[in-house]
Amino acid sequence: MKPVLKVMVVAVFLLTQSAIAAKIDVEHYAISADMQLPFSEAVRVGHMLYLSGQIGIDPTTSKLAPGGIAAETRQTMENIKASLEKHGSSMAEVVKCTVYLADINEWAAMNKVYVTYFPGNLPARSALGTSGLGLNARTEIECMATVQ
Repeated sequence: MKPVLKVMVVAVFLLTQSAIAAKIDVEHYAISADMQLPFSEAVRVGHMLYLSGQIGIDPTTSKLAPGGIAAETRQTMENIKASLEKHGSSMAEVVKCTVYLADINEWAAMNKVYVTYFPGNLPARSALGTSGLGLNARTEIECMATVQ
């Protein structure tokens, strides 16, 4: 076998072994065992945690927080915070959020509450208006965060 071909074979073998050894674990976290929803609350891939979108449902009443966009945004952010902590992360480790608004004209009011949850570095973010959200929510926010 020619020396160049031998080097190529060894390189392919080593790269294959490296890829197998570096297999990334994926964990899916259900919302709860008794809720049959068509999505996971969160998915962990290596050191990243991907949260499903959260809305301003008060966990004690199972209803949207009353008081409009500010109250719903506050409850949404509290739900995100609880989910992050439940799965080993925190608001300080959020790197990206996507904000969906039922009415884009409420962007400023949502943003006023949103920024209070990130007193340090702000995560990257996209925000967009929609033609409606589940359960008639005013906002839905999904986040990605690092996990140790």
